[in-house]
Amino acid sequence: MNSKITQWLQNQHQVVFSLYATLVAFSTYACMYAFRKPFTVAAFEGVDLWGLELKTVFIISQIFGYTLSKFMGIKVVSEMTPQKRARTILLLIGLAEIALLLFWLTPLPYKVLFIFFNGLPLGMVWGLVFAYLEGRKNTELLGAGLSVSFIVSSGVVKSFGKYIMLEWGVSEFAMPFVTGAVFIIPLILFTFLLHQIPPPTKIDEELRTKRAPMNKADRLAFFKEFAGGIVMLTLIYMFLTAFRDLRDNYALEILAAVGFVDNAAIFTQTEAPIALIVLIVMASIMLIKDNRKALMVNHYIILFGILLIGGATYLFQQGLIPAYTWMVLIGLGSYLGYVPFNCILFDRFIATYKTIANAGFLIYISDAFGYLSSVGLLLYKNFGQTDISWYDFFVKFAYFTTVIGAVLTLASIYYFHLQQKKSLLNEKS
Repeated sequence: MNSKITQWLQNQHQVVFSLYATLVAFSTYACMYAFRKPFTVAAFEGVDLWGLELKTVFIISQIFGYTLSKFMGIKVVSEMTPQKRARTILLLIGLAEIALLLFWLTPLPYKVLFIFFNGLPLGMVWGLVFAYLEGRKNTELLGAGLSVSFIVSSGVVKSFGKYIMLEWGVSEFAMPFVTGAVFIIPLILFTFLLHQIPPPTKIDEELRTKRAPMNKADRLAFFKEFAGGIVMLTLIYMFLTAFRDLRDNYALEILAAVGFVDNAAIFTQTEAPIALIVLIVMASIMLIKDNRKALMVNHYIILFGILLIGGATYLFQQGLIPAYTWMVLIGLGSYLGYVPFNCILFDRFIATYKTIANAGFLIYISDAFGYLSSVGLLLYKNFGQTDISWYDFFVKFAYFTTVIGAVLTLASIYYFHLQQKKSLLNEKS
């Protein structure tokens, strides 16, 4: 990779490079969301399938595909060479759009199959995009900017999907394909610009450890060395993913239960302040030069986010905060817990222990089991908790996530504290 844009970026000040990398990574992943999330803003009312609400069947089917994609990504993303990333991103999203076209055109129950095939390729896009940003001295800043994309874009594409149904008269089944089609050209442009980002410099490698593709033997050795920490972090992420997905996929029903009906803008209005706060918090970790300290700070942020979910829910139920504030606070809590796993936590993990690896491997282990838990939660709600509303179920799970998530996070803090003491002793000896 040695294009004119790449050469230009290599000669620019760090601020210019960071702005460029953040903007194009953010925009690329935001475009992907236009192919994944808009269908969740449709109600699909009046139709049941296999004893379930049609919308729930679609969500479960897509998440099944997305979950399988994450398991595939453990191998595909961790082994991907830089030269193949951009065309793989376009190929995966192109397949997802074809699936949305077939979702629109085919009758039930075949629509369920094609929403599964929509999710199947999309789960690998995050790791391919983040691979352009990891292993740099300012990865927190770049990763925070990228992470904001799935906070903001989820609300934006749902608002857009709702808008084109209300204003353009597009049907619920056609809306996901139409929304994706609008974003095809921006996707191609931003993916091209993303691919121009130069690799980490020698200074980056000295500060954050060199990143490299990992074969099967590399992955197994890394897992064996840090199995306890990886398992605990994955368990934490399973609860956070299930909670975030529940809030995201059933935002329409939850917001309607607390008084927001036929308000297309509300999805963006709740997510915009969350995105800003998360961006500031995550980017500020860049100021911590010591990788060990930064790894622990990531844990404290996750713990705070988990406690905020339960605390805000309690305040809302007591009538101490309004519904809008509650939705923002629980969203903020879930993303403060969720976002570190998608970029900076694992980046600092690798840098702390100076192992030549890549964050994609760790991200996709946690992601795979995280989305598996999301599917399990939906199945439990639909087959074990059919008598309560999505809103009531959501509130109960908020408390459950807070208690279990906090205990697991404290256990992970203790584990990495012991690992760091062991690592320091080895260095001295």
